[in-house]
Amino acid sequence: MILKKAILAVLMTAALAGCETQTEGQQRATTGALIGGAGGALVGQAIGGNTKSTVIGAAGGALLGAVVGSATTPQRRGEQMCRYQDRYGRIYTAPCDDRYYNGDY
Repeated sequence: MILKKAILAVLMTAALAGCETQTEGQQRATTGALIGGAGGALVGQAIGGNTKSTVIGAAGGALLGAVVGSATTPQRRGEQMCRYQDRYGRIYTAPCDDRYYNGDY
């Protein structure tokens, strides 16, 4: 019964998450969290056999899934950030200049 409630909660969360407009990175993190949470809940239930284990497994799986989903988002050329230093020595990040890719820097 508890497993059915956990699966229902995950499915409802997935349905609601699909209604929002997100960037690709956010979408991959959300998908990773949903898949990780579902997998973690199943593993927690299989190992512990109680509600506490299921919740801990779901939370850990969701966190790990979100981190992996976010970290594996491919970077597009226009989205890459470069580090620059201004004439006062301050370091800042900004989108990379095309000269960087052409070797004209």
